[in-house]
Amino acid sequence: MKRSGRLPFWKFQGVGNDFLVVPAEQAPTRVPELARRICDRRLGIGADGLLLVRKLKKGPVPTMVRIINADGSEAEISGNGIRCVGAYLLAVSRRSSRQPLLIRTLAGTKELIPVEVGQRRWVFRVDMGKPVLDPAKIPFQADRARAPVCGFPLPTSKGTLPVTVTSMGNPHCSVFVEDFDKIGWVSLGEEIERKPHFPRGTNVEFIKVVSKREIQVRYWERGVGVTLSSGTGSCGATVASILNGHTGRRVRVRTLAGTMEVEWRAGTGEDEDESVYLTGPVELIASGDYWLNTERSGKNRKLSQKLKKKR
Repeated sequence: MKRSGRLPFWKFQGVGNDFLVVPAEQAPTRVPELARRICDRRLGIGADGLLLVRKLKKGPVPTMVRIINADGSEAEISGNGIRCVGAYLLAVSRRSSRQPLLIRTLAGTKELIPVEVGQRRWVFRVDMGKPVLDPAKIPFQADRARAPVCGFPLPTSKGTLPVTVTSMGNPHCSVFVEDFDKIGWVSLGEEIERKPHFPRGTNVEFIKVVSKREIQVRYWERGVGVTLSSGTGSCGATVASILNGHTGRRVRVRTLAGTMEVEWRAGTGEDEDESVYLTGPVELIASGDYWLNTERSGKNRKLSQKLKKKR
């Protein structure tokens, strides 16, 4: 990593889920360390994740992104994060076109359709692909688990809870609740993320069904912790709600910071179910330069760890 220098950044938020977008070719090579430093809310800029965007010179997909969580781990996909990438591409190019955008992720290439285009605010509809329901592919390890994994009795410190397990390119464990506060969802989410049933960890959604068309969700994200919203989490929660017969196939997802729309389209005839589509806003919060300086990085990291332990 360079000892000093400037790294240009753009900060976006998608329904309260905030990300820092930087050009991949200008970022230091020690990406996990950079993510932990720049995403720190006291000693850095602060964000749920870091998005490294690279423009590709060859092939049908012009852009790729690496999604790095605040703890330095790498995520396969982020529904809110990829919309932030779409907004970044339109903002830096000053484009107002509503032509589709193709972006490559570790979970495959995603198509974004600009629904609303502004100077600092956009709305995108994202084809998130088909949900993964096969336990081996999620991955989810448990005896007698069959697809779809609905109502699986997961042992927890709160007792055995029926959970629904899916993947949107990243693993999700959905828990239906009647009261968020009574279940203690924050500590429970942290516990479930690290269950041995999930060899790669898992994102956890706590869902309160409001009606056939609406759900409320709280999120514990793998590698981040509590977030105000989650794009893939909203998709996972919707898929779980549909599989359990709680909602129809088009659902309004209410989060702590706003709403998103999720639709899981049904196949025709004997065809399999189609993709899940996520629609939601993105807002540009700030842009500027982040000063790279490794001399204080070790001290800052230790201080940050101490502060987290005190909490």
